[in-house]
Amino acid sequence: MSESNRKERDRLKEEYKAHYRKIREIKEQGARAKRTQNITHALKSLDKSELLDAFDDLLYSVKHKVASVEARLDLAMDSLGEEPENMVSQEEVDEELRKSKAKDTLRQVKMEMGLLYKEIEKQASDIKVNKTIGSGEKEEPAHQGKDNIEED
Repeated sequence: MSESNRKERDRLKEEYKAHYRKIREIKEQGARAKRTQNITHALKSLDKSELLDAFDDLLYSVKHKVASVEARLDLAMDSLGEEPENMVSQEEVDEELRKSKAKDTLRQVKMEMGLLYKEIEKQASDIKVNKTIGSGEKEEPAHQGKDNIEED
């Protein structure tokens, strides 16, 4: 092979390499753009209410754990100054913790019930529904004679 043919072949080889590098780079950019597009689409179609509910549940569980730790810490701090025979037992600590959790749960249920009642009242007022219970109108009682009562 002549020297000029070898140089020409090496030059073409380098051109092909550069060309294939550009093609590979463009394919990688396309794949990154496709991934970004998929992520953006997934974030836009994400149900925000489910995410907020999950966050609220997580926050609620964290609050319970914090309340539990605070209750244990308070009991431990109270018992530090006491003599060993007056120490608070683990059952008492657990009982206080259960009471605290029950109060928190009851408070949350009452809050949700209040919110539910407000929501129902709003919907009823939006569709202009007349109340049938507690409307203030008195109905006449049905005739209560002996002939209406059957004996077995």
